[in-house]
Amino acid sequence: MSDKVERRRDGIVIKEENSSVKMEVEVNEVKTEGDYKESPVYIYHDWCKKCGICAEFCPTGTLGLKPDGAPYVKAPEKCTHCELCDRLCPDFAITGAKR
Repeated sequence: MSDKVERRRDGIVIKEENSSVKMEVEVNEVKTEGDYKESPVYIYHDWCKKCGICAEFCPTGTLGLKPDGAPYVKAPEKCTHCELCDRLCPDFAITGAKR
């Protein structure tokens, strides 16, 4: 790699003479696929701060965490609708209530 390119965890910085610094940024955030009618748990990603509490305390392993820390429904068939994720989320960003 040349001295004009610097790789970082959050992207690539391209430095060239007589030009401004440019940066390519890789976006890792992934939304949950599907909608709340098909999944036993619905995640409001705009509210979520990716703390991981919901996935850590899920008693059945229904929830998992993506590389960027965002929760997702890993195993929907395991959900027992205990609503623990709903009660523990500090941002009210997840609901596991039965329909």
